[in-house]
Amino acid sequence: RWLFTQTVCTFYAFCGVLFGLCSLTSLTVLSTVCCLKVCCPAYGRCWDVLPELYVHPSLVTLYFYGPDPPLVGKLCPRATCSYYGPEPYGTACCITWKTSSREATLYILALFIFCYLLPCLLILVSYSLILWTVRVSQRAVRQH
Repeated sequence: RWLFTQTVCTFYAFCGVLFGLCSLTSLTVLSTVCCLKVCCPAYGRCWDVLPELYVHPSLVTLYFYGPDPPLVGKLCPRATCSYYGPEPYGTACCITWKTSSREATLYILALFIFCYLLPCLLILVSYSLILWTVRVSQRAVRQH
């Protein structure tokens, strides 16, 4: 079971969501920069985007699930919206995925699409373009 208070649970879950989003954002940016560097060498300057790596995850996490979330607080009270709480096994805390409110379901769907699915697709496309560019380049070298 969770041994600490609800405040510690909220902070623990908040950090888990924030750092998870930051990790995926970092991987997405790095794959995009690698793709630009290999496919379009004039555009692949990774040091230009490093300060912005944590802006998107921080805004998503703070705006929706900070200590006093402005959007969730305006859409519906904490009791009906998704919030941080113990996981099903009760040993850690995360976003409470089992919610019945429409707003919470829409937020979880938006989180899945914009913070997981789209970054994963961008990573897949980036590495596919890198692989395609390397193969085309390899064929050109063989012909010469």
